[in-house]
Amino acid sequence: MPTLYIITGPAGVGKSTVSREIARNKNKSTLVEGDDIYHQVIGGYTQAWKDGNHLETFWKVCTNIIKIYLEDEFDVVFNYIVTPKDLEYLRTTFKDYIVKFVVLIADEITLLARDSGRPIDSQMKERCIELLNNFKNKKYDSNNILDTSHLSIDETVRIIETEDRFILWE
Repeated sequence: MPTLYIITGPAGVGKSTVSREIARNKNKSTLVEGDDIYHQVIGGYTQAWKDGNHLETFWKVCTNIIKIYLEDEFDVVFNYIVTPKDLEYLRTTFKDYIVKFVVLIADEITLLARDSGRPIDSQMKERCIELLNNFKNKKYDSNNILDTSHLSIDETVRIIETEDRFILWE
């Protein structure tokens, strides 16, 4: 049975890098980058954190893409900002699949260092810390949180792939 990996965390924590590596390790996989899907909207585009956003449409598109891949026996790695409310929607939608949910975090120094390594136009600077604090204030199960402050990409991927604590249900 294919697995859906849901990777979330604040900007700059390494969601895309870790997600890409997990997908590369699989025989038949796809990477669904939430940011890429959200930014497909051109006319009527509104930032996700503002009123009038298109998050409802975004989630419909994402879940349909993910379903198609899972039905065709692909492991799917999806990364985006996933709130506990979003997780409940995903839990209902993908109840018949193995789902691993991981909240990546890092300490402030590590997060800012990683952010500084991104292209200038992608750097979030102090906003990374604000987003990190937002994640810390959400009610995620501690089993799903992975502090990557002192982990390499390979170590992070190995932990996600091998530890059952990230499985939401089987």
